[in-house]
Amino acid sequence: MQQDAHEFLNFLINRISEIILAERQNSTTNYIKSKASGENGTILTPPEPTWVHEIFQGIMTSETRCLNCETVSSKDEDFFDLQVDIEQNTSISHCLKCFSNTETLCSDNKFKCDNCSSYQEAQKRVRVKKLPMILALHLKRFKYMEQYNRHIKVSHRVVFPLELRLFNTSDDAVNPDRLYDLIAVVIHCGSGPNRGHYISIVKSHGFWLLFDDDQVDKIDASTIEDFYGLTSDTQKSSETGYILFYQSRESL
Repeated sequence: MQQDAHEFLNFLINRISEIILAERQNSTTNYIKSKASGENGTILTPPEPTWVHEIFQGIMTSETRCLNCETVSSKDEDFFDLQVDIEQNTSISHCLKCFSNTETLCSDNKFKCDNCSSYQEAQKRVRVKKLPMILALHLKRFKYMEQYNRHIKVSHRVVFPLELRLFNTSDDAVNPDRLYDLIAVVIHCGSGPNRGHYISIVKSHGFWLLFDDDQVDKIDASTIEDFYGLTSDTQKSSETGYILFYQSRESL
């Protein structure tokens, strides 16, 4: 497959974080010497969040309810972007709702319940516990199809509005009412994962700009609709939104 924009985004975010943390370790020590129970010990203090974490990092929580004893267990996980499955002729809000749909774990996929000390049927769902300042949404437009025996591009039409509010937040979410504005879109141009081209549109100083290599053009906000995708499943070249960036109004 060609160099993927989502893979590059993950590499860039992680690499910047690594560089910042390495520079911190060179300037100061992260180790604190202490005495515990009369013995000398070394405690490693967790690194302070970088500006990358403060901007992009959110927390999702996975809640699993055992259908035998009704015990609910949860596990938190950090994320820099949400990878969202897409459907034809839908909206990003609908896709995010499906992201948090309840999944039943049964048959060979049963849940190991600590309370029951055995594998049991369970219900699982994932919700957002902490919303980041910049919400990056990766639309999963490349997937493997057995009937074709290869990866294909999914050019489904998915509407992504200029304003967005998440409704798949957990009950104990830190900032459930956070409102976002669309500020940038990475667009894949082409008919499949092995060929094509990436362009981007970015909102700057109230104007939308289209970046295509060294060419920059001012566009109208209505042009964003051209990148929603195709209304039919015909496999042909398309220009479709691939990674969406939404900025919290609190950070403005």
